[in-house]
This record gives sequence, C-alpha cells and structure tokens, in this order.
Amino acid sequence: MYRRIRDMREDNDLLQKDLAEYLQCGQVCYSYYETGKRDIPTDVLIKLADYYGTSIDYLLGRTNTKTPYPKD
Repeated sequence: MYRRIRDMREDNDLLQKDLAEYLQCGQVCYSYYETGKRDIPTDVLIKLADYYGTSIDYLLGRTNTKTPYPKD
C-alpha cells in the first residue's frame, strides 16, 4: 500500500508537500504514510482515492484495477 501511494504521487508529478497541503497535514506526516511509519487513517484513504480517481482497494493493493467503484 505504501509504495502504491508513493507511485501514484510520483506518476502525477506531485511532491509530498502538495499532498500534505491537500490532506491538511504536515509533509513529515505524509512522508510517514508513504514509508509505513504511520498507519493511514480511513478518512485520509478516502481523500486520496477521491483525489486520484481510484478506489481504496487499489490504494491498499487489493486490486490492480484503478477504476473507482460507481457511486450510488
């Protein structure tokens, strides 16, 4: 999971500080998410999935399909 969120950030040419600002946390906090030093809270996973237009399952590595689930 941690590598996947880093890869998504890098694929979108973003810096850790860019995502930290979006998530309203510090850059160090976001860095800890990417390195696995800190568990990613559910609300942050939801925000990341929405930001990247993917599913939480993709971010968690449970699927390789990037397409998000349809919203009801």
